[in-house]
Amino acid sequence: MKLPTFDSLLLSLDNHVATITLNRPDKRNAFNDDVIRELTQAFDYCGKQDPVRAVVLTANGKAFCAGADLNWMRAMADYTRDENLADAGNLATMLKTIYNCPKPTVAAIQGDVYAGGMGLVACCDIAISVKNANFCLSEVKLGLIPATISPYVIRAIGERQAQRYFLTAERISAAKAAEIGLAHEVVDMEELDAKVEEIVAALLLGGPVAQQASKQLIALVAKRDNSAELRTQTAAHIASVRAGQEAKEGLNAFLEKRAAAWCNSANPT
Repeated sequence: MKLPTFDSLLLSLDNHVATITLNRPDKRNAFNDDVIRELTQAFDYCGKQDPVRAVVLTANGKAFCAGADLNWMRAMADYTRDENLADAGNLATMLKTIYNCPKPTVAAIQGDVYAGGMGLVACCDIAISVKNANFCLSEVKLGLIPATISPYVIRAIGERQAQRYFLTAERISAAKAAEIGLAHEVVDMEELDAKVEEIVAALLLGGPVAQQASKQLIALVAKRDNSAELRTQTAAHIASVRAGQEAKEGLNAFLEKRAAAWCNSANPT
């Protein structure tokens, strides 16, 4: 399987797991037009490939992502409002592409995360951080606001925590990031790869169609009242999944006390 190549990212595929690596360590993996375009392309590509069962997003260097590249920000200062609107639209498309990726996504956070980088973490389904990473919504210190990333960050940490950290731009420790819901687990640096492998191994045991449907279900149900309409929609959701071949294979495998077919394909002997 020939993979696309990028200037600011690395993309690899091993045992059905795609790894997208931010690869601008000298710029602390900060965003610019190229990074935004290539992240959008990479996640769109991975989401459409049947052999890909999960996507890990990580980075090279000391920082995971420092937000916007300073040179890019200087250039934006001279943009017209329409140019700024188009630019923000590209960032919004990238975030939506990551969030809506049909494959399970895991952020493996090996270093600091600032500003727009917080959006990358919040858009991934699962986030694992090293203990010495710092997180920060630093935009107000520059007279800006974390607007484009806000739907995903607020969904992750909640409105009340957003009120504090959007306004103060305080640094958030990895432990605090886990406490407020941004990270799922915090580990020592030397344990990061093993923990990510553990999470990925668990993902590969799930049915890929069921996982995609589960992501859609979460998006459907989250923050909504348990109305009659929602109950009808969730009933229709499970009815559709139950009627599929994957659900039938999963039930048969359970009753026959064997591994489901997708487990065998994810772990070839």
